[in-house]
Amino acid sequence: MEFHKDILAFDAAEVTEQLVAQLRQDIHHTLRRRGAVVGISGGIDSAVVLALCVRACGSQRVIGLIMPERDSSPESTPLAQTLAKHYGVESIVEDITEGLAGLGCYRRRDEAIARVFPEYDPSTYQAKIVLPTNVLDSDALNVFYLTIIAPDGREKSERIPLREYWQIVAASNFKQRTRMTMLYYHAEARNYAVVGTSNKNEHAQGFFVKYGDGGTDVQPIVHLYKTQVYQLAEYLGVPEEIRTRPPTTDTYSAECTQEEFFFRLPFDLMDLLWYAQEREVPVPEVAEVMRLSEEQVQRAFDDFERKQRTTEYLRMMPIKYGDGASDR
Repeated sequence: MEFHKDILAFDAAEVTEQLVAQLRQDIHHTLRRRGAVVGISGGIDSAVVLALCVRACGSQRVIGLIMPERDSSPESTPLAQTLAKHYGVESIVEDITEGLAGLGCYRRRDEAIARVFPEYDPSTYQAKIVLPTNVLDSDALNVFYLTIIAPDGREKSERIPLREYWQIVAASNFKQRTRMTMLYYHAEARNYAVVGTSNKNEHAQGFFVKYGDGGTDVQPIVHLYKTQVYQLAEYLGVPEEIRTRPPTTDTYSAECTQEEFFFRLPFDLMDLLWYAQEREVPVPEVAEVMRLSEEQVQRAFDDFERKQRTTEYLRMMPIKYGDGASDR
């Protein structure tokens, strides 16, 4: 196999036809559901999945569920509504802020942030978690930093102690798990399937919440690299303002891109490097094609392997007793 920079290009029309046929089979026959519910956020992945569901089920049997909360980007809901209108589907807005407050999501998160930065005031400050170094520039492990932004715009960052990191992430994960609960309410009320929006990057590298955005009935784009999702988006006619929007976490009060929070590489570069690693393309060949040093390529390979290894728990099914090795 000759490795080259266009190797992830595919026939978007053919791939769409295959995905739509499989979705139709899975939703109507395997799952025996009447239609599909998709959580839409104004992002590229949910836009592509919504478009695929419309082709598979018809616009009258697809619901676009919009679930903002107080930290959501103000752009997300209008973009999601634009998307639903574009594909002719019913959209429902469920603001989950009160539910999250009742669960203590914000309180528990803010307690942990304040232990790192005592001056932090959630009513006036913004906060986010970031991985500050580019994979290619450093051999550093994935060390997370907490950044707060004062009302006057000044930023402060500190490496997060493990206890505070765990608490902030656990509290923030209420958001994805609450959205999963809401998706299943609307799906069960209509006998519809919950169709997930995770792509290959998110699923295989562990950028999702177990029983949150990972809790779905079917995952139609989970095998596609992010750059391939963009190819489908163009073919499916996803509105340009969504196709050109930088992918964000839409989780923290401060704006935070997916690259900044987790991946540490732009998708067009990361996908090619990851493809090469998966197919065991020799490092020197990858370096030559990508115009990188062999050390940079190896750093990326090591980072992919480390992310997949350390997040394997997220992809594990529940361990069931009664059969097999657990019985012995």
